[in-house]
Amino acid sequence: MATASKAKRNGKPLTKSALIEEISKRTKLSKRETEKTLNSFLETVKHMLKQGQKVQLIPFGSFEVRHRAARTGRNPRTGAKITIRARKVPTFRPGKALKQAVR
Repeated sequence: MATASKAKRNGKPLTKSALIEEISKRTKLSKRETEKTLNSFLETVKHMLKQGQKVQLIPFGSFEVRHRAARTGRNPRTGAKITIRARKVPTFRPGKALKQAVR
């Protein structure tokens, strides 16, 4: 992946526009079509997670929403105890093939 190695050399992350450019090169689709497809994918994942559904992309990985319980924390400035509300957080769990590819 030319863009990823270039980003690694510069110490910069792969941006959305660089990802679109890389996908466009690999698929021979226009950048506009690629951007539309990527945006559609991201919106679909967001919509499914909002509905509480898990999104599995075997062997890439899974996106899901996890619930974090309410807990007590401290205000770092004042040291006072505060209550941190329960919340939902999106998480990504890499699949086996992705883990092996990164090693």
